[in-house]
Amino acid sequence: MDRLSLLETLIVALDEGSLNRAAQRRDMTQSAVSQQIKQLEALVGHQLLHRTAQGVRATRSGALVYAHAQDLLGGFDRMAAELDQMHNSLSGDFRISVNSFLGRGVIGPMLLDLDRRHDDLNIIMRIEDRLVDVVRENYDLAIRTGRLGDTDGVGRRIASLETVLFATPEYLDQKGRPSDPEDLKHLKFIQHHEDQTKGFFPLTRNGTEHLAPIRVGFTADDPDLIMRAVGSGSGYTRAPLFFVQDMLRDGTFEQVLPHWSAPEKDVFAVYPSRHGLDRRRDLVIDGVIERLQEIRHNRPPPRLHAITA
Repeated sequence: MDRLSLLETLIVALDEGSLNRAAQRRDMTQSAVSQQIKQLEALVGHQLLHRTAQGVRATRSGALVYAHAQDLLGGFDRMAAELDQMHNSLSGDFRISVNSFLGRGVIGPMLLDLDRRHDDLNIIMRIEDRLVDVVRENYDLAIRTGRLGDTDGVGRRIASLETVLFATPEYLDQKGRPSDPEDLKHLKFIQHHEDQTKGFFPLTRNGTEHLAPIRVGFTADDPDLIMRAVGSGSGYTRAPLFFVQDMLRDGTFEQVLPHWSAPEKDVFAVYPSRHGLDRRRDLVIDGVIERLQEIRHNRPPPRLHAITA
């Protein structure tokens, strides 16, 4: 078994959070996936996964190996793509599906700039919040957050977004401001369909995780509708920080439990494996990664309202 295949199995297992789902993605048995993880752990001399009844998560060593594995596999793919298409220009139709909040604020402007720099490239961008099957619907690339859904394509995690819980100050004036995660049971959660909290939400403080009780009051797949529901005082929700930081600063919204960290939202690139190597796709993915890193590291801190017990 070559080392790149072992690293790819580790990446898939952590992206899925489950050895069973990783086995389905890798088209092998669960025992084969487990054996490959053990081979990799023996190779590097460290335990890489914590195995629990809820699935698998990375150890500190596993997180380090995961990060380097993504760089190694990404570098190998880029090398092969450059060798395969060294004499080809960026041209032709490139169809991409992006959800609305990433499409309008992050990826759309980046694609416009890419299109201006390549006269022979025709980018066809669809903004849609439903889960798509890149193979059956003939997309060259989809960028999605949260979960991938059912697809015959290849998916890999390319970034994570810091998220926050928030509501209007008026709603918190009426219902009370939570002082600890247990208080969330008194508020209504406006849920995006991909969250699927199942009654609890993991919040972290000082390295300790707490499963906060969640009372779902409304579920939708349209971010604009969710924002309208929160803005009208129907409850609170979770969203990437960069998406709402201006409204936190100007007082339109107020962060809920600001001393607790909500889970990060993973960003995935999904593409059809049958298309093989594609420099256009890699260029777009690299652009998305670069832009999200800029947002994460250069954002100004939001000005939060004072929270009273």
